[in-house]
Amino acid sequence: MDASVVGIRLASGVVAPLIKKLLRTEGAGAGLVDRPQRISSYVSWREKRDLDAADLRKLADHLVREALRAPGERPLAPGEEAGVAAALAVTLHALGDLTLTDVEAVRLGPEAFARRLRAAAPDTGLFRDAELFHDRLVELASLHILNFFTQRSTFVAATLVEQSRLHAETIAKVDELLTRLPRQDGRDTAFEERYLAYVARRHSTLTIFGLDLEPGSSRWPLDAAYVSLEAAGPMAPEPEDAPPEAARNTAQHHLSAERLLTEHHRVLLRGEAGSGKTTLIQWLAVSAAKEPGNGLVPYVLPLRTLTRHGERLPAPRDFLVGTPLAGEPPEGWESRVLRDGRALILVDGIDEIPEAERENARDWLADLITACPGNRWLITSRPSAVRPDWLADEDFTEVTLAPMSPANVRAFVERWHTAARAPDAYADLLLDSVRGKPDLARLATNPLLCGLICALHRERRGFLPTGRKELYAAALSMLLHRRDRERGLRLPYLAEEPQLQLLQRLAYWLIRNGRTEMDRSRAEALIADALPAVPAAAVLGDPPAVFAHFLERTGLLRAPTVDSVEFVHRTFQDFLGARASLDEGSLGELTGHAEDDQWEDVIRMAVAQGRPRERTEIIRALLARGSNRSVLLAYASLQYATELDPALRAEAEAAVKHLLPPRSIDEAKELGRTGPLVLELLADPATADTEEALIAVAAAGETLSERAIPYLAGFCAAQSPAVHRALAALWSRFDTREYAREVIERITPPLMTLEIRDDAEADALQAFAAPPHFFFSQHVSQRAVSDLLSRVQVKSVCLFRLPHLADVDFLRGQNALTVLDITGCSGLADVTGLHGLPVGAACLDGSVPGLHEAITSWPRLHSLEFHSSLPWSVGDLAPTARLSKLVLDAPGVDVTGLSRHTRLRVLNLGHRWRPAGPADWAEISRLEQLEELAVPDEVLEGLLGHVRLPSLRTLRLYGHEMLPPELEERLARRFPDAEVEPYTTVYEQ
Repeated sequence: MDASVVGIRLASGVVAPLIKKLLRTEGAGAGLVDRPQRISSYVSWREKRDLDAADLRKLADHLVREALRAPGERPLAPGEEAGVAAALAVTLHALGDLTLTDVEAVRLGPEAFARRLRAAAPDTGLFRDAELFHDRLVELASLHILNFFTQRSTFVAATLVEQSRLHAETIAKVDELLTRLPRQDGRDTAFEERYLAYVARRHSTLTIFGLDLEPGSSRWPLDAAYVSLEAAGPMAPEPEDAPPEAARNTAQHHLSAERLLTEHHRVLLRGEAGSGKTTLIQWLAVSAAKEPGNGLVPYVLPLRTLTRHGERLPAPRDFLVGTPLAGEPPEGWESRVLRDGRALILVDGIDEIPEAERENARDWLADLITACPGNRWLITSRPSAVRPDWLADEDFTEVTLAPMSPANVRAFVERWHTAARAPDAYADLLLDSVRGKPDLARLATNPLLCGLICALHRERRGFLPTGRKELYAAALSMLLHRRDRERGLRLPYLAEEPQLQLLQRLAYWLIRNGRTEMDRSRAEALIADALPAVPAAAVLGDPPAVFAHFLERTGLLRAPTVDSVEFVHRTFQDFLGARASLDEGSLGELTGHAEDDQWEDVIRMAVAQGRPRERTEIIRALLARGSNRSVLLAYASLQYATELDPALRAEAEAAVKHLLPPRSIDEAKELGRTGPLVLELLADPATADTEEALIAVAAAGETLSERAIPYLAGFCAAQSPAVHRALAALWSRFDTREYAREVIERITPPLMTLEIRDDAEADALQAFAAPPHFFFSQHVSQRAVSDLLSRVQVKSVCLFRLPHLADVDFLRGQNALTVLDITGCSGLADVTGLHGLPVGAACLDGSVPGLHEAITSWPRLHSLEFHSSLPWSVGDLAPTARLSKLVLDAPGVDVTGLSRHTRLRVLNLGHRWRPAGPADWAEISRLEQLEELAVPDEVLEGLLGHVRLPSLRTLRLYGHEMLPPELEERLARRFPDAEVEPYTTVYEQ
């Protein structure tokens, strides 16, 4: 929840009497000369015991209740009220530990005073929404506490003295400040509004790649065209014996890319060429610019442009260099934005600057982060351009932009055809082709290639090339013949080959110099040097005219600024550069750069375009270098060699075997990116141990080939739950239905937690060999849950934060269901579907009418965690239920009948439980196998006086962390084998 929306509006008449109880009043008098009036002297639980811990807790409970009654959106999930109240009581108790004087406190103001108070108290242990609510309550209390101080006669005297002392000093400091800083007079705000509007316009459109359409129709709105991709990070392992509710604490290993900066403030995003990194930066920039209320100011910094002339990377004051607004911001505006932590800094293309300059770029980033720590950062790079820990010291989270899933491809194709106003049937025809041709499906893994495929499909009226080389060649042919003649334009005609000869000179110069962008003058000079050898190009005119033709008519080049030029995508630069290297016969130069990631695709495309002799020479040279990278590159190039000496192919396959099996997951992924041929070299699923299996699954997943699905299915019977979780994590990389049918449904035994993240995944599941364990997260609709559970019997179900869930009728007839978790389903109103289920373990959060009766109907219940705002009785359990674990959070708990649960080992009665009398202690004393007990510290005297539990090993206490030494000694004597631990939160979820 955004902190800005957690507002608490309470009348002073409600709050003031509550806060007044915290502070004791003194008689009038200065008390000013002898000693300062410390805040600790005012609190009611110090010298005068007017308020004890229980009273303080009641006061906090009252304040929370009143705040929750205030109009507006409810700021807390059900069941979290008690936790906030407990934390608030502990925070208010810290008033007695502050060393401030009342004058100093008032000078701080309520917000700063609240921060000082929270710092003096123990950590709340609350979740984010609850902690925000707690913090607003502390600020509200602080406002009234300071008001109390200002009404004291001693405060008036002290303030007059203090004001006299500080008055002159304040005036001097303000005068000095005004001389140093120019008056802004609202100029920051006015310029910021103009800048955000510029960013929103500048980055709010995309180009329909590769088509000549009516003027203005080739650019389409970003918000209509953008397809949400996923970023994949390290997968947090789930303990094998974790209960179903543990899934909610497991870090997600897949995250919607546009949500990256809501989860992490510093992100290094890796992605292949054309994977959508730059488009994501556009999306983030436009989203921030269109929501000025969030306070973020986006800066888009393309490194290829910033370093084109070898300049130093910019200081904040130069962030707008190269934009029409350069020089217009009020002096120091950029620094003020960064200093206030409001900047969203989007650095695009670490891989697009020479390798020798990347460490300087890293130092530049580190210096900026050190100087301006509280901002948000996203850095993009190709996967292998920088080492894995390149920004680890700066606390960056590394993620990789995942390839487009089949659902992404479908959405992209449909939106592309809508924007291009293509015939209605074309999108369906193309989708059928992608589904039916594995080679084509492997190409459609990123937005660039998807756009090319769409354009070529439309251009060729439904006929598509197969293979990467053929696709690029066809795309170049389309781009270089923009149908100007068909449109009746009177332009000089130049054949395709002369154009390629000139363009490949530009590409090869960029590759050799480690650049993706060059000056316009450099491009014209290269064309001028090449024109004598390509006389046909003279039909276009002199070098500037030829350059203008390439820039304006082909669509293959673009000008990021008026004096620079680049290829529309790095892929074409690499393809044409490889062509140039073959024409020049510089194969030694190619293979000499085998260790340079910027040459990797150039080498592969040289193999694809070369003649058999040239392919042989390149692959032999790569094998001769002998490094892991060069051997993998030789092996990866085999798929592009349509004709190659069989002996050399066998030699390359043998050479890569020393890299098998990979020694780490990272090595496995690198090997997997070489393509589906690697599947033949990975471990045999039938004999692989756990480590070998995890590495093989990682490598197979990186191939992104449908051929990997049968191989991955071989691990479904593996004994390791970790292998099963790794298989499930790959679901989004393949066709949802096929992967569900061949892998997910065949995992045996079923996953302890199969997370279902959307309706498509739910709809894909049909049948399982054994009842599975489902975790439905918040984006799954009730319709999808109901449909799935109507055809699948389940072992356990977790319904986690499904806001539109109204009933659980879909659980009727689930005769195999033994574990049930319902948490955060705020719309749930009807629980009759729970009656009579064979539930053995349950975690329930809510106060829905009828829930108590549903629990009563579970005859096999042995573990219950229940959080409710309604009273509850142990006697409500079914007569046949025999508990081994009971965790409660309810306003009133009746323990009558607890002693019949003789196998009970864990008992948590909640922070609000109070015994009704000696009979309650007698019930607990009969639990001879009890090993863990949690009770409020207010009932310790009764516990010590009535209970002996020889099996007790852990005693958890709600309340204060510190106990008096004499009480600790008595506890040690009564429960000699038990560890006493504080339990300051109501429950953890």
